[in-house]
Amino acid sequence: MQVINFAEKNSIINHYMAELRDKNYQKNRLTFRHNVERIGEMMAYEISKTLEYKPKTVKTPLGSLDIPLIKQEDMVIATVLRAGLPFHQGFLNVFDEADNAFVSAFRMYLNREHTEVGVHAEYIAAPSVKGKTLLIVDPMLATGGSLAAAIEALLQSGKPKKIHVCCVIAAPEGIEVVKECLPDDSTIWCAAIDQGMNDHKYIVPGFGDCGDLCYGEKLQSFRKLADKYAKQKGEK
Repeated sequence: MQVINFAEKNSIINHYMAELRDKNYQKNRLTFRHNVERIGEMMAYEISKTLEYKPKTVKTPLGSLDIPLIKQEDMVIATVLRAGLPFHQGFLNVFDEADNAFVSAFRMYLNREHTEVGVHAEYIAAPSVKGKTLLIVDPMLATGGSLAAAIEALLQSGKPKKIHVCCVIAAPEGIEVVKECLPDDSTIWCAAIDQGMNDHKYIVPGFGDCGDLCYGEKLQSFRKLADKYAKQKGEK
């Protein structure tokens, strides 16, 4: 299985990553979302170099010629809500005729110390992925739990031709978890692979909570619900 880390080479992606990480730039949600989207576009372009192409005759006003093209209708772009939306849009800007899939999965702390994390998946809207090129795009690969849940849900409709997992930032621990869920010929694409996670399962140095930075903080009532769940679990 191939793991590609764009941070190992110099490219403009590093510029966008620096802005995503910078606390001052993070104050502007529009800039943050736009950079996530732009990284998605560039990653999609790099992936396009690995796909299969077949020539198609195109007629111009003055003649015709054969141009190698991919079959975008045989591609599915899947994302994990909500943080994945701007990243997903970047891929859709490039593969604009691809089918799309959406999985709702979120982390819940399982203890009051917020050191044990579980993943709850409750919604999926997806076409069949059987025989197709499947791109699973999620900006944060921390524990790997939400991506593993998404992969399991998506593969229920069939075996894809090829799977690409795409992330903005990944932790080594999450990569190892996701590897266990993927066929050996899959590829994991990362704009950066950071050193690991802290006790609360956030990527370090990372850039924080991608969903919150894109769209605002979650409802306080949800956090209280998660704390209540952790407390009840601890009392059993």
